Amino acid sequence: MSIYKSAVNKPITTLMIFTAVVVMGIYSLVQIPVDLYPEMDPPFISVMTTYPGANASDIETNVTKTIEDALNSVDNLKEITSTSSDNLSVINLEFEWGSNLDEATNDIRDAVDLVIDVLPEETERPQIFKFNTSMMPIVFYAVTADESYPGLEKILDEKIINPLNRIEGIGSIGIMGAPNRVIYVEADPYKLEAHNLTIEQIGNTIASENMNLPSGNVKMGKLDYQLRIQGEFNTSSRIKDLVVGNLAGKPVYVRDVATVRDSIKDLSLDEKINGETGLRLFVMKQSGANTMKVAREVRANMVDLQKELPPDVKINLIMDTSEFIEGSINNLSQTLMWALLFVMLVVLFFLGRWRATFIIVLTIPISLIVAFLFLFITGSSINVISLTSLSIAIGMVVDDAIVVLENITRHVERGATPREAAIYATNEVWLAVIITTLVVVAVFFPLTLVGGMTGVIFNQLGWIVTITVVTSTLAAISLTPMLSSKFLKLRERKKKAPALSYERTIERGLGALDNFYERTLRWVLRHKVFTLLAALIIFVGSIFLLQFISTDFMPETDESRITAEVELQTGTRVEETIKTTRYLEDVIQEKFPEVEIMAASSGSDDEGGMFSLFTTTGSNMINFMMRLSDIEDRERSVWEVADGLRQEIAALPEVVNFSVETAGQGLGGTSNTVDVEIYGYDFDVTNELAEEFRMKMENVPGAIDVQVSRKNDKPELQFVLDRDKLALHGLTTAQVSTNIRNRISGMVASQYKEEGEEYDIRVRLKEEFRNSTTEIEELSMVTPAGTRVRLKELGEVKEYWSPPNIEHKRRERIVTVSAKPDRIALGELANRINSEIEDIEIPQEVLINVGGAYEDQQESFMDLGLLMVISLILVFIVMASQFESFAMPFVIMFSIPFAFTGVILALFITNTTLSLVAALGAVLLIGIVVKNGIVLIDFTNLMRDRGIELYEAIAISGKSRLRPVLMTAATTILGMLPLALSTGEGAEIWRPMGITVIGGLLFSTLVTMVIVPVMYGLLAHHGERNKKDTVKKQFRFMNGLEPKN
Repeated sequence: MSIYKSAVNKPITTLMIFTAVVVMGIYSLVQIPVDLYPEMDPPFISVMTTYPGANASDIETNVTKTIEDALNSVDNLKEITSTSSDNLSVINLEFEWGSNLDEATNDIRDAVDLVIDVLPEETERPQIFKFNTSMMPIVFYAVTADESYPGLEKILDEKIINPLNRIEGIGSIGIMGAPNRVIYVEADPYKLEAHNLTIEQIGNTIASENMNLPSGNVKMGKLDYQLRIQGEFNTSSRIKDLVVGNLAGKPVYVRDVATVRDSIKDLSLDEKINGETGLRLFVMKQSGANTMKVAREVRANMVDLQKELPPDVKINLIMDTSEFIEGSINNLSQTLMWALLFVMLVVLFFLGRWRATFIIVLTIPISLIVAFLFLFITGSSINVISLTSLSIAIGMVVDDAIVVLENITRHVERGATPREAAIYATNEVWLAVIITTLVVVAVFFPLTLVGGMTGVIFNQLGWIVTITVVTSTLAAISLTPMLSSKFLKLRERKKKAPALSYERTIERGLGALDNFYERTLRWVLRHKVFTLLAALIIFVGSIFLLQFISTDFMPETDESRITAEVELQTGTRVEETIKTTRYLEDVIQEKFPEVEIMAASSGSDDEGGMFSLFTTTGSNMINFMMRLSDIEDRERSVWEVADGLRQEIAALPEVVNFSVETAGQGLGGTSNTVDVEIYGYDFDVTNELAEEFRMKMENVPGAIDVQVSRKNDKPELQFVLDRDKLALHGLTTAQVSTNIRNRISGMVASQYKEEGEEYDIRVRLKEEFRNSTTEIEELSMVTPAGTRVRLKELGEVKEYWSPPNIEHKRRERIVTVSAKPDRIALGELANRINSEIEDIEIPQEVLINVGGAYEDQQESFMDLGLLMVISLILVFIVMASQFESFAMPFVIMFSIPFAFTGVILALFITNTTLSLVAALGAVLLIGIVVKNGIVLIDFTNLMRDRGIELYEAIAISGKSRLRPVLMTAATTILGMLPLALSTGEGAEIWRPMGITVIGGLLFSTLVTMVIVPVMYGLLAHHGERNKKDTVKKQFRFMNGLEPKN
C-alpha cells in the first residue's frame, strides 16, 4: 500500500506520527545553545619558544630553523609559517581541514622533543597552542581606577574573577595591562664596590634568608614538637635591614648599598580607558557553551559585583559578541517570520481557500522543527548559518505540498470526493514530487562534503536544507492528502458572486493569465527558431555584463566595533609612544562622537603569553579598541568612521605603519586583504623590493592600509667581547652575559608573600647607572680569581641596526606587502595591484606570489565551480533515471544557464559584488530552477501517455501547471525577499544570496515556461504515446480532456 493511501486510510496514526515529531522538535529547540557561527576547530597549531636576550636573527638561526626542520615531516601538514622576533619564536602550522588535531599535537610534541637538546641552554621549553573558537574572548570590559590602581589586579581577582568563574560555561577570565606589584632592590654600584659586594651576592643572600624551613623534631615530655625556622619576610620593609656582608668587622645591610622600593612593575604597557588609567578584563567561554547564555549571566552578575568594589573602580563594557549574535539572530528570526507570512499570502492568493492555505502552511513548521531536532542530535547550535538555511528552505518546503494540493483541488473542483481526489491526485504527481526533491538533494547534499573554511558555511546549510526538504516531501505525500481528504470540499459556485469576490477578481485574472500563457505557448511552438535565437541573444548579452561585476570573498558587516594598530619607529621608548597615544585619544574624542568606549594601550605586556600570537608587540606599538553607538543611533557607518580615523592617523609624521579594522570582516572576522608575498633570503634585496611594492600599491585606487610585514630595522647595542682578554681573566661569554643582565634587567632573587599572593623581589642597579653606554662599560664583575674587572676592559659597546622580526613561509624567508580594499571588491583590488606591479623588475633569486584573502577567494570559487559540476551531474543522473531518457534532462537543464543570466542581471542592477555567499546562491539555484521544469515535463509526458498529440499536450500541460509553477516560484522568491531586503545586524553577509536567488529564479521561471516547452517540442518524438488502461481510469477526473482518436 502506498504511503499516501495509508495516510488517508489511517488519519489518526498519521497525525500522531507528525505530532510526535513536533513535540521532539520543540524540546530540541529549547535545549539548543545559541551562537554566532557553528562550533569549529580551525586546523591551526602554534609552537611558541622563548629565548631571553636573543635578537631576531639569533632566534631564527638557533631556534626557529631547528624546530621548523623537525616539524616539516608531521602528517597532514598543509603549510608552515613562522615569525622570529626578539626573545620569541612563533611557528604556525596549518593542517588539512578534518585532520585530527589531538594526534597532530602529539606528533608536534614528539618532533620538538627530538630537537630540544639541540636548542640553546637558555631556551625555555616550547609551548604548544591548539586553537579553537573558545580561545576568543566573548566579552571585554574596561576597568578604571584612581587610588586603587596599584592593587587593582588583586581587587578584581577577589571581587570579580573568582565569583564569575562559578558561572557555568566560563572557560577563563584574564586581565590585560594589570599593574604588577614588584619589590625592587636597586643598588649603587660604587657602594657595592666599596663594600666588596655584587648584585649576585645580594640576590643570593635574599634568596637564602627569605625561607621557612623545617629543622627536625624535638621530643619534650609527652609531646613531639616540630622545629621550624621562620625566615620569610612578613613585610617588604624588612628587606632593607637584611645583612648581606661585613666590612672591617661590621655588618653591611642592604640599606647601606641599595634602596628597597615596594612598587609596581616598570611601565611596559600603558592602558587607558576613555583617557583614564585602567585595564581590560576579558571573558572566554568553554568549548560548546552557549555564548549568549554565558554573556548574559556575566553581565547580570557584573551589575551586582560592581557594588562590592571600591568607589573609584569603574567597569564599562567595551565589547560583547552576544549583542551582535542576538541582533543577527533576531534579524534572521524576523526574516523567517516575514517569509512565512509572504508564503501564506501567496498560497492564499493562488488557491483562494483558507483551508487549503492552512494545509499547505502546516508543512512549514513541521519541516522546520525537524531541523531543530537535527541540530540537537548533532550537538550543533542555533546560529546565523542555521537560521539562514531555514530562510532559504522556507520557500521550498511548501513546493511539494503546493503541487499535491493544487492537483487535489483540481480534482475536487471537477467533482471527485475529497478522499478519492486525495488518493488519485497524489498518485498522479507523487513521482514528480519525489524526483524534484531528489534533484534538490542532489544540489544541497554535496555541500555537506565541502571542507575548509568554506565548509563551515556549507556543511550545516547542506544538511538543514536537505533534511527540511525531505521532511516536506514526506509531509506532502502523507499529511497533505490526509488533511485534504478531511478538510477540503467542493466550493459552492454562487450564481452571482459579489464584484470584489475572489471568483470575480483573482480567479478571473488567473484564468485570463492561463489563457494568455496557452496562446503564448502555441505561438512560440510555431516560432521555435526565433524564440531560441532571442533567448540566446539574452544569454550572451548577460555574459557581457560579467565584466562590470566585481568579485569579493566575504561581505563585511557593521558590528559597531573598530580596532586600530599604530606602529611608531621601531625602538621608540614606551614613554614617547604614550605621548602619541594621548594625542590620538584627544582627536578621537573630539572628532568622532560615535565612539562610546575607547580602550587604548601603548607598548606591550612583557608577559603577553598567548596574545603574542595574535598581536604585534613592542614598546613602539599602539592598539585601540573602540565601541561605537548602535547603528540606528549614528549617522555614519562603521566604515565611514574608520576612513576618518585613517586620515587622522596618516597625518602624524611619527607613524610608520598602521591598520584600521572594522571588526566585521564577514565570517569569523577574517582580514580582507590582498597580500603580495616576496620570497628571498637577502634582506637588502627583499626590503628594497618590498618598499617599491609598497609605494606602487599606495597609488592603487581603492587600496588602503598598505603595510609591509617586516618592520624597520631597530637600533641595537652589542657588547663586542675581546676573547683574548676574556680568557685572560678566566671568564666566559655566558658569565659576562648573565652579569650584564642581572645589573640592567635585574635578578629575581626570591618571592615576597602576602595574603596568599607572591611578588618578585628583583635586584638590579639604580636607573642612573644603567642608562648610557658609558655607564654600561663602567659596570664591574668579579672574576674567578676574586679580582674586579670592568666591562670596558673586556670589550666595547657598539651600536648596530637589526631586523626586529624575520618571517618564514614554507621554511623560506618572506616579506609581505598587504592592502585592504576601500569601497571596491577584493578581486578588483587584486587585478589593479597586479596591473600596477607587473612592470617591476624581479631579481632572479626572488619569487613573487599574490595571496591573502584573495588567494582564499580563488580557492573557494574553485571549490564552488567543482561543486557546481558535481551538482549538475547528479541532477542529470536523477532526471535521466526518472524519464528513462537522455534527452529529457537536457530539455529541463536548458533553463539553468538562464538562471545564471538572472543572477548576473540582479548583481548588476543592485551593484552587488560576486562574493562567496552570492556564488553559493547561484549554485543553489540549480536545484531550485529544475523543479519547475520537471513538474512541467512530467505532466506533459502524462498527457502524451493519455493520447494527446505533442504540441497539444505541451499547451495543455503548460496551462495546467502554470499556477503550481508560479506558486512554487513565488513562495521561494518571497521567502528570500526579507533576506535580500534585510538591513539589520549581520544582514550584509546573507543579502547577496537573497539577491542572487531571487534574480535567478525570477528570470529562469519565465524562461522555463517558454524555452523548456520549445526544447521539448524539438527533442521529443511527434505522435501519440501508448495508452494504458490504468491511466484511462484516472482520466475521467480530467473533464474536458478526452483522448483524441
